[in-house]
Amino acid sequence: MNTCTHKKSTFFDGNSNVWKHRQLILSLAGGLFLLIGFLFDQGNMYTAAVSFYILAYAIGGFYKAKEGIEDLIEDRSLNVEILMILAAIGAASIGYWSEGAILIFIFSLAGALETYTLQKSERDLSALMKLAPEEANLLDEQDGIRTVSVDELQIGDRILIRPGERVPADGELISGETTVDESTLTGEPIPVSKVEGDQVYNGTMNGKGSMTVKVTKRNADSLFQKMIKLVQEAKAERPPAQQFIEKIEGPYVITVLVVVTLMLIIPFTFLGWHFEDTFYRAMVLLVVASPCAVVASIMPALLSAISTGARNGVLMKGGVYLEQLSKANVIAFDKTGTITTGNPTVTDVYIEGNDEDIFESVAAIEQQSNHPLAKALYQHSIKQSAKSLPSISTINDLTGYGVESSIDDVKWTIGSSTLMARTISGAFPRDFTNLEEEWRNSGKTIVYIARNDQFVGAFAIKDEIRKDVKQTLKEFEKLGIKTVMITGDQEETAAFIAKEAGLNDWISECLPEKKVTEVVKLKEKYGSVIMVGDGVNDAPALAKANIGIAMGSGTDIAIDTADFVLMKSELNKIRLSFQLSKRLNRIIKQNLVFSVSVILLLIIANFAQQLTLPLGVIGHEGSTLLVILNGLRLLKA
Repeated sequence: MNTCTHKKSTFFDGNSNVWKHRQLILSLAGGLFLLIGFLFDQGNMYTAAVSFYILAYAIGGFYKAKEGIEDLIEDRSLNVEILMILAAIGAASIGYWSEGAILIFIFSLAGALETYTLQKSERDLSALMKLAPEEANLLDEQDGIRTVSVDELQIGDRILIRPGERVPADGELISGETTVDESTLTGEPIPVSKVEGDQVYNGTMNGKGSMTVKVTKRNADSLFQKMIKLVQEAKAERPPAQQFIEKIEGPYVITVLVVVTLMLIIPFTFLGWHFEDTFYRAMVLLVVASPCAVVASIMPALLSAISTGARNGVLMKGGVYLEQLSKANVIAFDKTGTITTGNPTVTDVYIEGNDEDIFESVAAIEQQSNHPLAKALYQHSIKQSAKSLPSISTINDLTGYGVESSIDDVKWTIGSSTLMARTISGAFPRDFTNLEEEWRNSGKTIVYIARNDQFVGAFAIKDEIRKDVKQTLKEFEKLGIKTVMITGDQEETAAFIAKEAGLNDWISECLPEKKVTEVVKLKEKYGSVIMVGDGVNDAPALAKANIGIAMGSGTDIAIDTADFVLMKSELNKIRLSFQLSKRLNRIIKQNLVFSVSVILLLIIANFAQQLTLPLGVIGHEGSTLLVILNGLRLLKA
């Protein structure tokens, strides 16, 4: 973070606290020497006073001088620390030892306080990293327990998690019953009940029950590790406004030095000022023209907002996305797993001729897929199967349409009406047609079954909308943001879900490439577009939108592609993110206007010879601290 007093980040630096404390101690020591020097000065003991002022310079200004010189050597660029050093030395050179010592003391003390306040916005992630377990209790085939590193865990391993232990890996609970504190991921303090079949996540805290978990993701791919990685990336990335400020800082410092040089010459030569007064005013200008407050206007606020988002289960890959979020005019949602819960169930079945052998084939084929609809078909079909499942010869996934498979030289096709239209010949049976219309009008998704290109049955599947969807969409409507659903489902089902949820519009029967086309159309019509999704087929649209938001329960590719991740898959967290974005932009504007105004006022007061060096330092450093503290208000949700 490139601020006036904290050039190099101490992020995750084990010595950062030591550095901070030493800086504060030396600053206070410098202040003590300043006070002693002032007392000697009042007693007309000038030599002793100067000696203590020199100690105040050397001790109090050590860290700031070190920072400035190191940056000058390593980056070969001038910085504001150099301005302060020159101003203090310049004041001493004309006999203003006390003013120079006051400058050093306030500047170094402000630096220590800024370091402290900036680290407040980094503590959330530092504490988060400490929550990541390093070891796991691995169960062997005889249920023996062996302690291993979490990095050694493989998918399919069984691990034992005792009461009060943190979950070391993402997995599925296969034995036991307990409650788990998931606040590290979601920000919600109420423990969540867990029974067999439920998912548990790395970094969460087990309650009073013991549980056995089957590992479903390696440590590096776990939701918790991705959370840490995302926040690290976000905190390292600077938004365009900050990049611009950092880019002009060097030229700005050079400009200040040029103006100071002119001030040393013009008033003395052409305006009849005394050289001592001219030199003093030039030193004051060095201080008050420093852009410390401007540089500190953005990053502390941004880091605070990112930390608040992470605490509440919203991760972002960069500050630029949070800055741009509230500027969006339309939000596009996927349906299954986004607007709906993603846990659909089969509600109705039509089998032509009561051929119940279909269930075995459907179960065998659909158990190969992780798609929510495939899971629903498998779970229903396996319950209806009277025989063991057959072996599959071939299988071909037709993304957006369905699947084709071969079992004992019999071709099976399972998928949408579009897939059926190009697979089977002739119309559907008359008794099914009326049933099909009834299902669609009830908002149910229909999956068709064909055997050797002949229609043999269909399943009606219903997926409930999420509890928080209606309220969230109402909030977006109040904000004047249009909401659209883009789904691959049939028109009737899409219309039913859109009306039930309260969406402004919907676009049905969209394959992945058509979702991208629709996002482009929305961008042309509305400007900035947000896309929210969870599946592989949503990834292209997430990438094409101005801002992509993935559900935490979604696929890895969706999470990797998106700019935001909702850890608990709660859509109302988008509203929280909007509020954070609006507050962030408002606070940044406040900080920039305030900091620039203070600099201009101080410069004018200095030219009017109404500003002393100590008051200039107080105004300069005080404004810097105020903009940082204003930014830290974003630590509160």
